[in-house]
Amino acid sequence: MNDTVIPAPTPTTLPVAGDSARFPVRRVFCVGRNYAAHAREMGADTREPPFFFTKPADALVPTPASIAYPRATQDLHHEIELVVAIGKGGADIATEDALSHVWGYGVGLDLTRRDLQAGFKAKAHPWDMAKAFDQSAPISPLVPAAKIGHPDKGVIALSINGVEKQRGDLADLIWSIPETIAALSRFVALAPGDLIFTGTPEGVGPVRHGDKLLGKVEGVGELQLDVR
Repeated sequence: MNDTVIPAPTPTTLPVAGDSARFPVRRVFCVGRNYAAHAREMGADTREPPFFFTKPADALVPTPASIAYPRATQDLHHEIELVVAIGKGGADIATEDALSHVWGYGVGLDLTRRDLQAGFKAKAHPWDMAKAFDQSAPISPLVPAAKIGHPDKGVIALSINGVEKQRGDLADLIWSIPETIAALSRFVALAPGDLIFTGTPEGVGPVRHGDKLLGKVEGVGELQLDVR
């Protein structure tokens, strides 16, 4: 018997590499400016306390995939990121305990309407609509930490049409994965199913109609995305 007044939304789940079972998603958090070189290219301090924004779970796009160029922008930007999948919840998590809360990892894209973001910032307005739009979070299949461990170094890179645009190393994170989890857990109680996009290295730039994107994180995986 249906006990909702309108049809209930379909829960968001993500594929798991090598497994038919899927990962259920609760919330999507993103860390802003977590690589020093990217912080500098955006005109920011390189060691400010971590700050967070969110995307809706249904903005996730399992890859490989093809998406339409989003409406309401003329300047869509790519940001390649390591994604952390939380398997055990908690609040005020200690840094030294943080990795025990991680279920696994993925490769994600934080797509950004940069023109809208700049306009909102200039007016001191929230910039949710620059980040939290439809299909703004393409993501690879997730891989369990039980299989790959907890990556803290290795190449993170993105190419467009075969030309490399972004390259960094996980070792260059300003705030490490454990520090990021601990900091976020002081604002909200994390729960199983939460995802954390951990920031992007330098080289962010435009995505255009017809582009083919290939992103990778060493030891984790890769994503492929076509933009129509």
